[in-house]
Amino acid sequence: MSGIQEQIQRHIDTLVGTGAETGLQVAVYHDGELIVDAVAGLADPATGRPVTSGTPIFSFSTGKNVTATLAHLLVARGFLDYAAPVTDLWPEFGVHGKATATLRHVLTHTVGLPAMPREVTPAELPDWSRVCEALAAAEPRWRPGAAMGYHSYTFGYLVGELARRATGRPPCELLREWITEPLGIKGQLYFAAPNEALPGLARLEQRARQWPAAPENGDAILAPWEAQPSADFGNDGEILRADIPSVCIATAHGLAALYNAVLQGKFVDPARLRELSALAFAGVDQVFGSPVRMALGFPIGRIGAPAGENSVAFGWPGGGGSYAYADPARGVAFALTKNRLVPNFDTVLSVATILASYLDGTS
Repeated sequence: MSGIQEQIQRHIDTLVGTGAETGLQVAVYHDGELIVDAVAGLADPATGRPVTSGTPIFSFSTGKNVTATLAHLLVARGFLDYAAPVTDLWPEFGVHGKATATLRHVLTHTVGLPAMPREVTPAELPDWSRVCEALAAAEPRWRPGAAMGYHSYTFGYLVGELARRATGRPPCELLREWITEPLGIKGQLYFAAPNEALPGLARLEQRARQWPAAPENGDAILAPWEAQPSADFGNDGEILRADIPSVCIATAHGLAALYNAVLQGKFVDPARLRELSALAFAGVDQVFGSPVRMALGFPIGRIGAPAGENSVAFGWPGGGGSYAYADPARGVAFALTKNRLVPNFDTVLSVATILASYLDGTS
């Protein structure tokens, strides 16, 4: 067992042992080598089933890492173009001033559709056609490209419908055939889990007595189910079986392996990798009111980075405390998944501190 593997394993064992976490996975690649693949705790406290490295966990918006990567693969393979209007493939999307929207706007969350139309509830999410028809008919909150606002659930359907129209294939199939099977991580990344996989998934639990309210402007934009992760949502069989590529069911190893493949040039060439971490939009997130720097498909920077660090890392966290990122400068692909939902990233921060000390040679 390597030093960093042992350090992180001991740390997450302590988190579970003290009751701070229920089940955890941490995976880290460094310069192409898997240096951490640590697990601790229970996948299902009701049965005592343990978490393994291969236990998929519903990890909310860490799925955006997968969807954005898939979008770049579609561009690299000639199916999509960053600058092409969405209406080239999806003509009906152009109503209410959305005709100028491009894939670049979709990837930078600047299309102007941060929230699902009010008629779309969680019960409608598995109905792909209904959701996409509602998005096509929706009026944007701002002119495409004029502002950025976190596209919580709309993002996956916008990318996914472009993918479907360009290839004739649903996102869940593209994920399997273009990413999980080539990387040898089949069963570790899903947009739509097959029935036979459901018994092996981790069960989510929600220990926070009261989830903090979204910012005032967030309450006005996102519905509560879009803004606040729910264990009931992530344990729902209909949701787990549905192709919803704004969220995913994943292992930490699967997410880290995906990002390692990106860093190692298996999916994108060096020029496109530089574009993944290049600034594409900077401003204030209209949903959460916070400053944001966006690359194409990802926020720039990493949770836990020291103040003033000019990080070129990119990657999405997930509601409840999961996180995945790639750091081209340090050659790091990182992922942490967990099944206890909490309104903070304390566990990520603690693991990131241990990893940073190791990489800096101070531990």
